[in-house]
Amino acid sequence: MGYRLSQIATRTGDDGSTGLGDNTRVSKDSLRVCAMGDVDELNAHIGLLLCEALPKEVQPLLVTVQHQLFDLGGELSMPGVSLLRSDAVQMLDTALALYNKTLPPLQEFILPAGTRAASQAHVCRTVARRAERTVVALIDPCATPTAVQYLNRLSDLLFVLARVCNRHRSDGTEGDEVYWRSFAPNAVCP
Repeated sequence: MGYRLSQIATRTGDDGSTGLGDNTRVSKDSLRVCAMGDVDELNAHIGLLLCEALPKEVQPLLVTVQHQLFDLGGELSMPGVSLLRSDAVQMLDTALALYNKTLPPLQEFILPAGTRAASQAHVCRTVARRAERTVVALIDPCATPTAVQYLNRLSDLLFVLARVCNRHRSDGTEGDEVYWRSFAPNAVCP
């Protein structure tokens, strides 16, 4: 990966196409470009989450995730190339186990709300789910099991981290989640 951008405004995309890492050109509305954009958007939202007060061990985890997402974006931009390693999924599994054991069991659905950090983690979670759906829809060699597993596990981790963020307070006290309650009177599921 020796190629680096030396010029940002190339004007080569003015016709509605963009260049991939293998120098082919595709339409900017192609599914591949949408997948790349979803992963890029997720990475940007994680960058915003990193601006919040987080438990100290979460920060380096999320920075590593950003690097892994950049690898995934590179993989998407170069059909047939694998950059995201399978141990990245294991890293997420390990983090999930670690943070899950610190949380009480869920008794009810929770809202994507609470602290700013928790709310931003939920935004990241929803963008990760969209990126996962787009990569699955791509259905080609780039939609490797590792890429799909990674995005699936990452969205799970972001949900758990949202819970962790809602319980973490900078003053050392413990907070709580925002629980859902239905306003539908006598709602009956079919």
